Amino acid sequence: MKKIRFIISLLTIIIICSSCLAEGKGQKITVQKRVGGDENYVDFNEVTDEKKVRKAMEIVENADWKDVEVEMPRYFDYQFQFPFKSSSEDKIASYLLWVNANDQKLEIVTDSKKYVELTKKNSEILYEILTGEELIK
Repeated sequence: MKKIRFIISLLTIIIICSSCLAEGKGQKITVQKRVGGDENYVDFNEVTDEKKVRKAMEIVENADWKDVEVEMPRYFDYQFQFPFKSSSEDKIASYLLWVNANDQKLEIVTDSKKYVELTKKNSEILYEILTGEELIK
């Protein structure tokens, strides 16, 4: 009887763990880049590596977002999206990204008008994930 309980408990744990792992699979980040001086954007990159997607989502979700409307002096350099779950709904989160030439930091605005300037370290990590290039050259 104890062996049966143990086996059932073990199977339950395995099923729960595998469903949690599967939840993050298949997520990707799509990135568009501005070309030319106007508001012309082309598909630039698609990030499908699970570790990179998770790290990018972690940086974005844990950023110190502010509820302010910001007027940026130029068109955004990149736009990126990734899917996320909000309660029972699947949604697409869309972000506009500027590279701050002075401090080599990233500034991001959401479609819900939230703004953040990332730390230098997080800017470097996120930029490399999204573009495959180093932020500081």
